[in-house]
Amino acid sequence: MLTRAVEFLFVLLLLAGVPALSFLTTRGSRIRQAPRPALYFSAVLSQWFLAGVGAVVMYFTSQSLAATGFRMVSFSAFFRWAVTLTLISLTTMVLILFLERRGWWPEESELVRHLLPETRQEELWCIFILAPTAALCEEYLYRGLLFSQLSGWFHSVSWSWVISSVIFGLAHVYQGLSGVVRAAVLGALLAYPVIRLGSLYPSMAAHLLIDAVALVWLGPAFLRRRPSL
Repeated sequence: MLTRAVEFLFVLLLLAGVPALSFLTTRGSRIRQAPRPALYFSAVLSQWFLAGVGAVVMYFTSQSLAATGFRMVSFSAFFRWAVTLTLISLTTMVLILFLERRGWWPEESELVRHLLPETRQEELWCIFILAPTAALCEEYLYRGLLFSQLSGWFHSVSWSWVISSVIFGLAHVYQGLSGVVRAAVLGALLAYPVIRLGSLYPSMAAHLLIDAVALVWLGPAFLRRRPSL
């Protein structure tokens, strides 16, 4: 009974709590005036806090690390999946940004534009702290622990895949509609090797590379200026 209650509260936290807090926090104008390193630091803290909550959930539900995706794979499989995921995801991202620039896709939010690094220090923050934190914590929470719990509930890989991807998309509600859709698609892609290999490591590596490239290169290249009407 306790196990089910803990699992339910954790899923509810990711499904409703994280999106609601993200939405409420980003509605105010003060956040758009805050220094970017302070926002990066806040994001890192919140993600590690959620990862800590996930560790507590694992303890109470007696889940093993292997059951949540911490399984070793061969280097060739790791490299092949990480590179494939990265290339597909970045290609999709470029297409979406191109469509947005042409006015054929929902425009990015002001907050997303504000979060793009502008100095070398901010770029280093993104590459060495923000991107690795997102890769480790989000993959563990959404493609690891959440996916494992949903699989146990629904006894269906397909439904667990879809639901975990949608929940991951909702966690990015602060990025607006475009960000929610993009994150959900990315989440679905990153879940595929977890389903095939039972390992989070290729998805973690790909997630790190995707975020680093998107924040330091793709975002500034496409979003630094608003598309002309």
